[in-house]
Amino acid sequence: MRSRRLPFLALCAFALPAYVAAAAPDLIFHSGKIVTVDEQFYIAEALAVEGGRIAAVGSNATILALAGPQTRSIDLQGKTVLPGLIDTHTHPTDAAMYEFDHPVADMETIADVLDYFRERAKVVPEGEWIRLQQVFITRLREQRYPTRAELDEVAPNHAIYFRTGPDASLNTLALELSGIDKDFRIPQGSLGRIERDENGEPTGIIRSGEHLIKFRESQKLPTRADKRRRLKQLIADYNKVGLTSIVDRNASADAVTLYEELLDDNELTARVFLSYAINAQSPLEDIEATISKLSRHPKHSYNPMLWLRGVKFFMDGGMLTGSAYMREPWGVSEVYSITDPGYRGLRFVPPGKAYAITRLALTHGLQPTAHSVGDGAVHAMIDAYEEINDEFRVREMRPCITHSNFMSPEAIEKMAEIGIVADLQPAWLERDGATLLKQFGEARLSYFQPYKSLQEAGVIVGGGSDHMQKIGGMRSINPYNPFFGMWITLQRQPRWSESIVHPEQRLTREEAIRLYTINNAFLTFTERERGSLEAGKLADLIVLDRDILTCPLDQVQAIEVERTYLGGKLVYQQEQ
Repeated sequence: MRSRRLPFLALCAFALPAYVAAAAPDLIFHSGKIVTVDEQFYIAEALAVEGGRIAAVGSNATILALAGPQTRSIDLQGKTVLPGLIDTHTHPTDAAMYEFDHPVADMETIADVLDYFRERAKVVPEGEWIRLQQVFITRLREQRYPTRAELDEVAPNHAIYFRTGPDASLNTLALELSGIDKDFRIPQGSLGRIERDENGEPTGIIRSGEHLIKFRESQKLPTRADKRRRLKQLIADYNKVGLTSIVDRNASADAVTLYEELLDDNELTARVFLSYAINAQSPLEDIEATISKLSRHPKHSYNPMLWLRGVKFFMDGGMLTGSAYMREPWGVSEVYSITDPGYRGLRFVPPGKAYAITRLALTHGLQPTAHSVGDGAVHAMIDAYEEINDEFRVREMRPCITHSNFMSPEAIEKMAEIGIVADLQPAWLERDGATLLKQFGEARLSYFQPYKSLQEAGVIVGGGSDHMQKIGGMRSINPYNPFFGMWITLQRQPRWSESIVHPEQRLTREEAIRLYTINNAFLTFTERERGSLEAGKLADLIVLDRDILTCPLDQVQAIEVERTYLGGKLVYQQEQ
C-alpha cells in the first residue's frame, strides 16, 4: 500500500493576522448597491475602508456612524459595486507587445488575412519573414486556413508564416527556408505533424511544429523600457474593464523580472499570480531542477501583489486549430484540413511523465496545471492527479486543469471527488461555437464548457480570457472584458449563429459573477484575501455604470466600469 502521508509543502493557507479596524476608517462608500459576493450573496448599502482593507460592510446608518474627522466619504448615488474582478488566464507580457512594431487590423475573412500579407510585403525587404499570429481559422468566416497557393500569390518573394497557436500555414518560400519538402521527416521523438497532399508534398499546414520552422524576426526589437512601458499600459487597461487581479498562465523568467520591476517602482496596478512555464519535452531531471529552483524563489513566499505559486505545461494541441487531443476521432474536416478519419489530435506528454511533473510540482508547493483542451487531454490530467491522490490527498493543493473545453460526466465526477479545479475561457464558446457545431454536431457538444454541470457537482471553476494579443478589452482575438465573458455564460449563443449551445448549461447572474470573483480567488489560494467584499479583506472593488443583477441580459456585455480601486486606492476612473 502506498503511504497517504502528505508531503511537506506550503498548502493553500497562509497565516493572516487577525484584522482589527482602527477607530475611524480612511474611506467610506455609501448609498450604493454593494454586491458582497459572500456566502449569502448579501447586498449592502455601504462599505468602510481602512489601511487598504475593508473595515466594515452594512447599512448606510451603521457605516456612516464610523466616520471620523479625517474620513473621506463617497456617495455612490445608487451605483452597483462588485469585488475587483479576477482573470485566471492571461499572457500579458506577450500581449502587450503584439502591436509594438505596427498596428494589426481586425480580421474576419481570408481576404483580410491576405490583404495583411500583401501590405506587409510592400514594407518588409524581399526574402525576409512576415508572421501573423493568433488569427484563428474558427474566427474567420470561411473557417479554413489560407492555402499555400494563396499565400504564394500575395507575397511570392517573402517567407509567410500564418501562425494560429500551436499550428501554422506556410507558403512555399517559408517551407524551403525551413527545409521542409517531400522527403523531410520529423525526427523521432520530436513533436509535430506535417500535412501532405496525395503526392506527399507538404500542403503548408504544420501542426504543433513551431520548432521545425526556421523563422527569423523582421520586426523592430523592443528595449527593456519598451516592454515595461507597454506592460504597464496593458495592466492599466485591465483596470479599465474592472480587473484588479490576473494570472499570468505561462510566465517566463523574463516576465517574472518585469513584474518585479513594476512592483519595486510602485507601478503595478493589478495583483499577479504567476504560473511558470514548464517545457514538458525537457528531460525530467531538468524539469525537476526548474521546479526546485522555483520553490526557492523569493516570490514563492506569499505576496499580495506578486506571487509565484504555480507551474503550467501543455498536454495537447488546440481546439481552434484542430489539434486538441480527443477521446473520439475529430472526423474528416475541410475546416481543419483533416483527412485522416482516425485522427484524434495530438497528445504531448505520456502518462508516466505527466504524473511525474505534476507530483514534482505538488511536493514543492506549486500548483500544477496543464493546457488540456480536448476531452482526451482532460481525462489524461485527471488520471495523473488520481494516481497521485492514491499516495496523498491533493484537494488542499487545488490541482488545476486549464481550458477543459471538452469534458464528460465522468470527468466532472472525478474532478469533484479529487478536488481538481479548472480555469475556462467563456469567450471561446461565443467566438468558436458555430465552427464547433458544424464540426461535431449538437450531441458531441453536450459537455462543451458545461458550466452548470460543473457548478452543480461542486467543481470550482474560474473564468479567464487567454488574452494573448492587443491592448483593448474587446480588440483582442480572445477578448478580456470580463462582462463579455459573464454574458456568454448567461446566453451561450455563438456569433454568426442562431443556435444556443446547450441552454441547460447556462449560469445565473450570481453564478456568473462568482466565476470572476470568489471562484477565481479560490483557484489562486486567496479567497481569504479577495474575491468578495467582507471585513478584513483587501479593498479591491469596482463601481459599475449599471446594475448587473437587473439590467436586460444583452446589456451585461455592455457594462462599463466607472471606477476601479485596488486596496482602497483609485487606479482607474472613467473620463466624463
